[in-house]
Amino acid sequence: MAGNVQDLRPKTDSEKITINLGYVDLGQIDLLVKEGFYSNRTDFIRTAIRNQIDRHTDALKQSVARHQLDLGLRRFGRQELEAARAAGQMLHIQVLGLATIDPDVSPELARETIGSLKVLGALQASPDVKAALRDRLL
Repeated sequence: MAGNVQDLRPKTDSEKITINLGYVDLGQIDLLVKEGFYSNRTDFIRTAIRNQIDRHTDALKQSVARHQLDLGLRRFGRQELEAARAAGQMLHIQVLGLATIDPDVSPELARETIGSLKVLGALQASPDVKAALRDRLL
């Protein structure tokens, strides 16, 4: 399983989030942007988030190990799931990052082979597969 794990911060994929900020905080960010410290608000927010993540690196590493999470991008294709079904195995997926279930995976195959699914980050799968696994999401 670990052989399919890739780097955590892919350059082409991202997830959009929305945050609410107070007017003073937002004004301070805008001032830093205007003064050239950051190229835009998003640059400031990404930098602040990465600084906080870096600040807690040791705790994150310990938590990832304790929870036995795959770190990064983890892709599940039809062949891998069919092999698990043929071997009589149920997968218990735990990913910190992005988990993708390929579009050619049917809801039936997903239910037959995925016993549980815990994703801290984002899950990309067809709406039908997500619906089929809804009761297995942790």
